[in-house]
Amino acid sequence: MLKSQRILVTGGAGFIGSHLCDYLLNQGILVYCLDNFCDFYDPAIKHRNIEAAMKNKNFQLINADIRDAEKLHEVFAQYSFDLVVHMAAMAGVRPSIENPALYLDVNIAGTLQLLQACTAHGIKRFVFASSSSIYGNNTKLPFAEDDCVDHPISPYAMSKKAAELLCHNWHHLYKMSIICLRFFTVYGPRQRPDLAIHKFARMIINDQPIPMFGDGSTARDYTYIDDIIQGVSQAISYVEHHHCYEIINLGEAGSITLEKMIKTIENALGKPARINLLPMQSGDVENTFADITKAKSLLNYNPQTSFEAGIQVFIDWIRSSY
Repeated sequence: MLKSQRILVTGGAGFIGSHLCDYLLNQGILVYCLDNFCDFYDPAIKHRNIEAAMKNKNFQLINADIRDAEKLHEVFAQYSFDLVVHMAAMAGVRPSIENPALYLDVNIAGTLQLLQACTAHGIKRFVFASSSSIYGNNTKLPFAEDDCVDHPISPYAMSKKAAELLCHNWHHLYKMSIICLRFFTVYGPRQRPDLAIHKFARMIINDQPIPMFGDGSTARDYTYIDDIIQGVSQAISYVEHHHCYEIINLGEAGSITLEKMIKTIENALGKPARINLLPMQSGDVENTFADITKAKSLLNYNPQTSFEAGIQVFIDWIRSSY
C-alpha cells in the first residue's frame, strides 16, 4: 500500500506516465498529471492516453512545461504534493544527435527547475525516470548500477546521466529521498509511435519495408509496461519509507536481438516483414541487458511478462487502435 495521497507525475500523458497515472488512480491516490503536450509526436496520442483518467475525480491535468520556473512555483503553491515522479523528458537517441541543445534544456535544465520547486515547497520524496542508454557500449553484461557510466554515446544518454547527478546533489544538499530508475527499452500498449516495435508493427501491417540497422545482431532488454509500473510503484513505496539516494535498473534481465524482435512481431501478426537493410546509426548501443539484482533486493521487483506474451498484447492493442 502506497502511503502518499497526492502524487505529481510529470510527463503523465506520455506512454509510461499515463500507465502510471492509471495505476495510481486505481490505488485511490490523488494524481496530478503535468504535461506540456509537445509535438515530438502527435499530441492527440497523449490526449488519448489519458482519456480514461480524465473521467476520474481524483485526476487533475496541469498543462505546463517543466522549464517554466514561474509556472512550476504556481503549481507547487496551489497543490500540496506528497511526492514527485519525474517522467517528463525529451526522449530518443537519434533525435538528440540532431538537436542536442533541446535535450540538454529539457532533460537537465527542466529537471533542475523541478528539483528547485520541490526544495522551495518542502517536498522531500522524488522518483526520477532515467535510462539504460546511460551505459553506452558497456562491454560487461549484464549492466549493473555500479558499472562505469562515464562514456555515454548520445546527447540523450548524457542528459539522463547529468540529471542523475543533479538528483544526487539535491539528496546531499537538501536531504531529499530520491530513486533514479534506469528503464530498459519499455514496450506495450501506448508505446510511442517512433519506437521500433510500434513503428515496425505498423509498417508490416501496411506492407511497408521496415528499416533494419545493422545485421540484426544488436540486442535490447525489452521490458513490458506492466513490469515497469510494478517497479515504479515499489520505488515510490521505498522512498516513502527510507532516506535514500539509489540508482536502480528496471528491466527483464534478458536480451532480445533485433532479428528475433522482428520475427516475434511477424509471428504475432501472422505476416512476414519486408526488410530494408541499412548500416548501423551513430549513437545506437550494440546491446542492453539489465542486472536486476538490486531491484529485486530493495524493491522486491519481479518482472512477469515474457517477450512473446507482451508482444501479443501489444499487437492486439495496435490492431484495435488503427
